[in-house]
Parts: sequence; C-alpha cells; structure tokens
Amino acid sequence: MIYLSDLLEPTPSPLWHLVRQAGVDGIVTFLDGGEQQDRWMASVGGSNAAQEQGTAGRRLDRTSAPWSSAGIKALVHVYAECGLRILAIEDTPPMEAIRMGLPGKEDELSHLHEQIRAMGEAGIGVLCYNWMPVSSWARTRSDVPTRGGAVTTAFRLSDAERQLLLPEAGRISADQLWSALDDFLDSTLPVAEQAGVKLALHPDDPPVPALRGLPRIVNSVQAYRRILRDHPSPSNCITFCQGNWRLMTDDLPATISEFLPHIAFVHFRDVVGDVTDFVEAFQDDGPTDMAECMRRYVRGGFDGPMRPDHVPTMYGEANDHPGYATLGRLFALGYARGLIDATAGRQ
Repeated sequence: MIYLSDLLEPTPSPLWHLVRQAGVDGIVTFLDGGEQQDRWMASVGGSNAAQEQGTAGRRLDRTSAPWSSAGIKALVHVYAECGLRILAIEDTPPMEAIRMGLPGKEDELSHLHEQIRAMGEAGIGVLCYNWMPVSSWARTRSDVPTRGGAVTTAFRLSDAERQLLLPEAGRISADQLWSALDDFLDSTLPVAEQAGVKLALHPDDPPVPALRGLPRIVNSVQAYRRILRDHPSPSNCITFCQGNWRLMTDDLPATISEFLPHIAFVHFRDVVGDVTDFVEAFQDDGPTDMAECMRRYVRGGFDGPMRPDHVPTMYGEANDHPGYATLGRLFALGYARGLIDATAGRQ
C-alpha cells in the first residue's frame, strides 16, 4: 500500500494541520537537531518564523540526543498530539567520518545504531540516508520562472564548477567512499535487520561524478545494482527519488519495476533537462509519464511512504524555503492522490 506523506520539520507549524486537511496523517520528518536538518536550515537561512504563528508552540524535550530512544519517543509524541504518525525519518546523527572513513567514525556509528534501534522500538520502519560527503543536495539557482510565474530551483554543472572547491577537496577518493560504504553496510545492516528498519539509500543529488572537488558514487543505476548485489539484506533498500533517477535512466517506469522489490520510500518529483543542466518541474509538468510511474508502484505492490519533493514556489509565497513552499506541496499531494486512486481503479 502506498502511504502518501509529506516532509515536516519537528517544530509545529500550520503545515502540520494543512497536510491533515489534505488527507495525510503519515509523515516523514527530520530529527530535532540531526545532520540533515542542520544542512537544510543552513541552506535556507533558518525556518520561517511566520509559519510558526498560530501553533501550539510546543517544542521537543532537548535534554536527550535527538537520535536516542528518549529523543525518538519525544518526536513520536509531539506529532501524535497533532494526529500525525511518523512513517520515515530522513535524518541521522552526523555521518561525515563514517562516509569518509575518518577517525571518529566509531562514535558516529554508535549514535546511528542507537537511532536505528530506537526507531525499531517506536515502530518507524524507514530510515532515509545519503552518501554525499560534506554537502547535501545542490542547486545553482532558486528563482527560475516556470508555469504561471511560479519560481523553481535549477542546477547547472558549469555554474557549480565555478564555485570554490570545498575544503575537503582532494582528501578523499571515490574508492575510499566505496570502501567506507561497504564497511558501513557490513556493520549496520545486521542492526537494522534486528530492529526491523529499512535503510533507504538516497541518490546523490545531482547524480554527477564529482561536485566542487569531492567525488560522488551513488550516481547511477549500476551503482545501485552493485550495492544491492554486494550487500543482500531485507534492510538494504532504496529511496527512489524520481528526479534523480530520471537523470540516471532513459526509462524511469522500467527502472521502477526493476528496483521495486528494494524500494522502501519514494520522492515523487520530476525534472526537465539532463544531469548537467536541469530545472525542477511541477509534478504534472515534466517530461516523465507520472501516471505510468504510479501504475508501476501500484501494480507492483509497493508498500511504503511516498511524498512529493522539490516543488515550485507559487504566487503570494515567499521564496525563503526553495523547493518546500506550502502551496506547491498541497498541489502535489492532490495530484499524487488522484493518480493513486485512478490507477487503483483501473486494475
């Protein structure tokens, strides 16, 4: 069964209520102080204080590490008070030493394994993680006009290459990243299996061989085939972020069918262009046959959360949270719900 969901921050906001009103009660979240939340907030310049007006103003108990059992329980509780349940977490403790095989990785692994066990205890079955060292998803513009004057994000490799090299450039090779990933999966998959948690690896975004001097390795269909082949496990799974996968294959529906047994989580989105130069599209306005993609999920028996991702900013909205403004998310949720219902009715 497809569980339509959306990504929420752990600070209560009107979006918590809006997704409920749109028929969504299963959500995806960051940790309250995890690696990805910190990267996100750094990229958007802080949360939108206006979004917090009119909420109950509750905050999590931050006396415990956000990845601890107490931290995960607090996260579950604060969402439950708003009628929401967590289906997946897209965040971890810091993982840089793990990704790059550096000193300190054992402490980071200990924290991550603590989170996985805590998620299992709380009944949260999917952990989305990535293998992008130092930086997260990258865009070179956030104000490209699209349909009706909405603005969206874009990436151009030639512009990215003119940016300064990251401080870690030259410290690590692609082979080192592969070795570190193999070590990580060897040590972590048994923990995830015991906890009943699926580790859903997100593609590099964008899936280029290197960015600002640092290599990227989770950037092709062949890379995923290698990872699944070398580490067979029910917990070794995929976050199928459609925008990235469309940049890695010429036949997205067929690729969905190939990898469906391993897909634990879907980001429902589309892009226009190629891996070196692309623009984010409204979910119904890109080159991909989204209805056929949905048919592959439904008829293939996909069982997990699916959320829209990287939506344009629409009329009247501030563009201070590029890719994650409210109106585009609500539109995308309705579009995805319509495709799910229409596809289920045609089986």
